[in-house]
Amino acid sequence: MNQKVYLSFSELEKITGGKTLTFSSDMPIDNLLTDSRKVSILQGTLFIAIKGDFHDGHHYIDKLYQDGIRQFLVEDGDDDRYRDLHGANIIKTRNSLEALQKITAYHRSRFNIPIVGITGSNGKTIVKEWLSQMLSTRLRVVKSPKSYNSQLGVPLSVWQLSDHHQIGVFEGGISRPGEMAKIEMVMKPTIGVFTNIGSAHDRGFSSEREKIQEKARLFENTQVVIYCKDHEAIDQVLSTSMRPGQKLFSWSKKQSADVIIKDIYDHEGMKALELVFNDRHLFFKIPFQDPASLENIINCICVCLYLNFNETVIQESILGLNQVSMRLALKQGINSCYIIDDTYNNDFAGLKIALDFLMQQNQKSKKTLIFSDILEAGVDKEILYKDVAALVASKSLNRFIGIGPDLMNYADFFDGDTTFYSDKSEFLKSAGATGFKDEIILIKGARKFALEEIADSLQRKIHGTVMEINLDALTHNLNFYRNKLDTSTKILVMIKAFAYGSGFLEIANLLQFHRVDYLGVAYPDEGVILRQNGITLPIMVMNAAPESFGKLIEFNLEPEVYSLRMMHLLVDFLKTNGLSSKIHIKLETGMHRLGFKPQDLKDLVDVLKNCPEIKIASIFSHLAGSEDAEHDKFSQNQFDVFDQGSAFIEKALSVKPLKHILKSSGIIRFPDRHYDMVRLGIGLHGIGYDWEVQQELEPVASLKTTISQIMDVAQGETIGYDRMGKAHMPKRIATIAIGYADGFDRRFSNGKGVVWVNGKLAPVIGNICMDMTMIDITGIEAEEGDQVVIFGKELPLREIASKIDTIPYEILTKVSGRVKRVFYME
Repeated sequence: MNQKVYLSFSELEKITGGKTLTFSSDMPIDNLLTDSRKVSILQGTLFIAIKGDFHDGHHYIDKLYQDGIRQFLVEDGDDDRYRDLHGANIIKTRNSLEALQKITAYHRSRFNIPIVGITGSNGKTIVKEWLSQMLSTRLRVVKSPKSYNSQLGVPLSVWQLSDHHQIGVFEGGISRPGEMAKIEMVMKPTIGVFTNIGSAHDRGFSSEREKIQEKARLFENTQVVIYCKDHEAIDQVLSTSMRPGQKLFSWSKKQSADVIIKDIYDHEGMKALELVFNDRHLFFKIPFQDPASLENIINCICVCLYLNFNETVIQESILGLNQVSMRLALKQGINSCYIIDDTYNNDFAGLKIALDFLMQQNQKSKKTLIFSDILEAGVDKEILYKDVAALVASKSLNRFIGIGPDLMNYADFFDGDTTFYSDKSEFLKSAGATGFKDEIILIKGARKFALEEIADSLQRKIHGTVMEINLDALTHNLNFYRNKLDTSTKILVMIKAFAYGSGFLEIANLLQFHRVDYLGVAYPDEGVILRQNGITLPIMVMNAAPESFGKLIEFNLEPEVYSLRMMHLLVDFLKTNGLSSKIHIKLETGMHRLGFKPQDLKDLVDVLKNCPEIKIASIFSHLAGSEDAEHDKFSQNQFDVFDQGSAFIEKALSVKPLKHILKSSGIIRFPDRHYDMVRLGIGLHGIGYDWEVQQELEPVASLKTTISQIMDVAQGETIGYDRMGKAHMPKRIATIAIGYADGFDRRFSNGKGVVWVNGKLAPVIGNICMDMTMIDITGIEAEEGDQVVIFGKELPLREIASKIDTIPYEILTKVSGRVKRVFYME
């Protein structure tokens, strides 16, 4: 951002040990780009082409050069290839990611300010966010954006360091041995915080002790490490690993420590914390109740005490904290809008990330940003808002709405359709929700401006039941399957049935962003909607009736053809109208559902020989029993029939279309049968065919609702329709805001189904109603308005499906369209 100590391209050879391939002129480097999809500012940008497990940045260098990027760091390819990029600066290194780490380590070495490095299994991001807010009351703070704590994320976080910063707060995360040393080299923290240890990433380590030792390597050069002494395993490692001159600053509820927690008790609707530090008794009011938040806030308090903040400043900053949502949430809005709610804080780095997320969304062509002042002390505001305006301009937004006195003062920096308001109330009074229609609206603001009220006014109100879709988990699952494939193997993702209930427009948009090769839909109308909402990927349509042929051609959709009758109808339509089409030929190999039988293929070939209007995009089939080894002999026979049929067509027509036969389970079980393309369906949504695969996948969808009312029911009373629920003892009953019209299957009635309430299972009691369900919460602490999980991480889909003898597909696809979907990424 502003006042950064820039690098120049000529310094890179010495810093990285690389070799300059082409040199045009010595250009400054003030922006590091590692994702070719997130180009914003061209001048001063260095694109670092990283070879990852799932993507290779080298594939996009030519495109970026055409877009205007002129500085590249590469590790791959023939040197002569890059010399064709006239006017570009290109340096080649052994490993691009390591080169990025060296560049940012060099950048870090230029700053002699305290850096707080945070690691642990849980709470890293919350501690980072809260501590940054607390420190910012007295210091100019730079922090990791979102959860940027990886081998890639930490360098991009540290690169933000500028001359005006007085302290940095960064988090570091690892998943296997050997990673933390690289993070430490880049971050070089002077103050360490070890939050706790848990089961995350256990599979990467031989023991808990090894994992703690690896995390503790972040602190090899710190002055002090702050931690809870009651975590015995952490205490043992830290106590034996600190070098002379390093200090341990511990806190404890049970034993002697630098900070002793004497008591935590309820006080005036809050928690009150009594502690002893330097023989002084200190008291703090804490606006959080749960144990995890209390542990996180104590870690933050200890950092502030170590830095000699007085207790009044600490208390004021604690009371200004809010529960932090690290999610960028995409929600359905009024007037056919989408809302991206990012209203918990506001800084320049976070704005970049949020704008990137906004630009990924193509469901609507119009994009609007509602943005508050950035509350960052010590920054030259003129430079800051020039940078903000340049970043906003680079995204070509349709409208910019600024809220706050600073933005009003610098309104002239912003071009295009712009409006400015002094505060949120003025905006709601003057504009409100009336002026928004058919657009995607990013709302990003500092907590002080309470822009969540704007987000709430623009959201579509349905009821308390919501289906949350974790886009990070979906991306993880896509990459898990990608990693099983050769780089030349294409992926077709099935998004039929509303993308298995998850919302096919939003899922299709994410898949397009992640460059899958094909989408598959059930009916032409689904494909038409995708085309009308910015999806340009090839789309295969599985059920195309003759009356839809016109739509197929108009919207560039590719039908599955499975019978001679359908083929003749399509040929007649194309010839009559002088049109052409790509098709996908379905072969019947043993599923006995749809497809050309072997005896049909000669006639099929004869038709196609006389129809140049048709191009075969792919030949495919479907396995009947790919999940179970019991059917492997049958599957092998299907492969044989498929091979023979596709070979016959290829030879007779001298064509080489794509071939595919495997769905999600088959991708794992038959690695030698990937052919040219695979079809990914339920696996993308986190459903594996066995326990081992399931452990590698992440659940994507969570269905949640709320408690509408709680009542006590006397022994002998009945609950619900037909009096099916019986109170054989005094019971406490909660009515939750979901019924079979929302997709909560009526077969879960009368104890067959359970839900998750505040960490405990609560059985359904009585019959499920159309819009409501009663559950037995006897013995469970709960209040009206509390959240209830129907399925999700706590209640896996496969587990609840088994209770009514069905499959996860049915549970997912039954979730009603009236249930609001919220799409989020961390």
